[in-house]
Amino acid sequence: MQTFSKTERLCSQVLIERLVEKGKSFNSFPFRITWMEIAESSSPIKIVISVPKRIVKKAVERNKIKRQIREVYRKEKQKCYDLLGDKKILLMLVYTSKTKMEFKVLEEKIIEALQRLNKTVNR
Repeated sequence: MQTFSKTERLCSQVLIERLVEKGKSFNSFPFRITWMEIAESSSPIKIVISVPKRIVKKAVERNKIKRQIREVYRKEKQKCYDLLGDKKILLMLVYTSKTKMEFKVLEEKIIEALQRLNKTVNR
């Protein structure tokens, strides 16, 4: 089922801080991906999406980019779940490009980043 429910979102400030401090990360343009394995979770992947104000000044544009990222993730998450197996991870996607991207290009980049994440996690 292609939904993006509250249980799949990473909302805990404590967990986000722990992810930033202790998580492993890599760059896959236009994203910086930070992830960390956890023991228990209600969802295989808990994700937080960030578009920094420093990079995209207008709130309207930031929100549009976040909506587009969420939409692509919602469509592609099942493939990630299948590849992860029984592992559970926290995931942070930070948009780092100063230029706006078309939806199709953004979609390709997110799929590429998620594939790289799966290879990194399953090592």
